[in-house]
Amino acid sequence: MIAKSYNFMNIHEYQGKYILKQFGVAVPEGMVVESPESAMEAAKEIKHKTGAGTWAVKAQIHAGGRGKGGGVKIAQSVEDVGKHARSILGMNLVTHQTGPEGKKVHKVLVEQGIFYPGESQVQEFYMSVLLNRQSGRNIIMYSTEGGMDIETVAEKTPHLIFREEIDPGTGLLPFQARKVAFNLQLKEKAFKEMTKFVTSLYRSYEKSDASLFEINPVFKTSDNLILAADAKVVLDSNSLYRHPEYAEMRDLSEEDPAEVEAGKYDLNFIKLDGNVGCMVNGAGLAMATMDIIKLSGGEPANFLDVGGTANATTVEAGFRIILKDPNVKAILINIFGGIVRCDRVARGIVEAYKSIGDIDVPVIVRLQGTNAAEAKKLIDDSGLEVFPAITLQEAADMVEKAFG
Repeated sequence: MIAKSYNFMNIHEYQGKYILKQFGVAVPEGMVVESPESAMEAAKEIKHKTGAGTWAVKAQIHAGGRGKGGGVKIAQSVEDVGKHARSILGMNLVTHQTGPEGKKVHKVLVEQGIFYPGESQVQEFYMSVLLNRQSGRNIIMYSTEGGMDIETVAEKTPHLIFREEIDPGTGLLPFQARKVAFNLQLKEKAFKEMTKFVTSLYRSYEKSDASLFEINPVFKTSDNLILAADAKVVLDSNSLYRHPEYAEMRDLSEEDPAEVEAGKYDLNFIKLDGNVGCMVNGAGLAMATMDIIKLSGGEPANFLDVGGTANATTVEAGFRIILKDPNVKAILINIFGGIVRCDRVARGIVEAYKSIGDIDVPVIVRLQGTNAAEAKKLIDDSGLEVFPAITLQEAADMVEKAFG
C-alpha cells in the first residue's frame, strides 16, 4: 500500500523494463537475481534464448551513475558473470545521485550483451518522456548524445537536445514519431524501428500514469534494431489505485526509513539536512516556518505537514520521527487551527512526552486558531517543559535563543 503522502514512486531498472515490454518497447533479455550462483544460471538461460556471448551485470538501486561507481560490468563468460555479481552484490555503491553515504546493492540484473567491441554501426541516443509544467503538455526530449548526463549535454551542447511537445487532445501523432527519427539522423530500417520505439515508449508512459520515463541510452545495434538499454521510471503514486501490480513494485529498502514510517500515518514528511525539526499543518505554513528558522540562524531538519486530519496519534508519530534524527537540536511546532484543532495537536504533544520519556532538546510550541485556548490549558496543566509562543516572530526568537 502506498501512502497518500507520496507524489511519486521510483522503481528499479528491471521493473521499468518490464513495463516497457508490456507496451511493445524492445528491451534486452534479462533476469534479476540476488546471488552469484543465480547470476550464472541466468546467464546460461539468456544465452540459450538469445545466443548472446556477452552479458551486462548491473546493480539495481534507485540512482543513476551506477557504471561510474562500479555498479555495471560487462562479462565475457558465464564465470565472469558470477565474478562480477559477487563483487557488486552487497557493495555500498556511491554515485553522484546517492550522496556520499551510498546505497547497498541487494539485486543485480543480468542482461544479454548488446554492444560488441569493434562494431562501428552502433549508436547511443538519449530519450525521455515527461510533463512540461509550463505548457501543461507531455514532452519527448531526445538527443544524439546518449550515454552521457543530459545535464552536461544541455550545458555544453544545447543545440543537440530536441523537444517534441504532445497535444493532449490528439496524443502523439505519427509525423511526430517520424520527426524524432529524422532528427536522430536515422535512415531506412533504423528509421522505421525508431518510429515504432518512440510510439511504444509514449504509449507506455501514458498508460502507466508515469511521471517520467528516461531511457539513456536508447541503443541502435549494428543490425539497426532499437533497444532500451537502460530505464529510469518514476510512477505517479496518486494513480497507483489503477495499477495495483505497479504498487507492488515499491522497494522500501531504497527509501528513507523516516519517510516510510511517516507514510504509514499519512504524514507529509521530507527529511532535510538541518538542525531544527518542525511540525506544521499546511504546506504554505511549512514553507514560512522553514524560512523563519533559517532567518533565526537555524536550518530546517525536515518538512513535516500533519495535514487537516491530525490527531493525537499522528502528532505523536511525527514527534517520534523528528526525534530519531540525531542532528535535531530543537523542535518548532507551529499550528494554525482550522480544519485541525489545536487541542488535538496539544494532546499529541502531551502523549508523546509521556510515552517517549525524556526529551533533551528544546520544544517551542505555537498554537493559534480553533481551540487554541483549550490547547494552551492542556499543555500548561501537563507540566511539560515547553516554550509557548503566540506570534511567529516570538517562535523565531526562541529558536535563535536555543542556539544562542
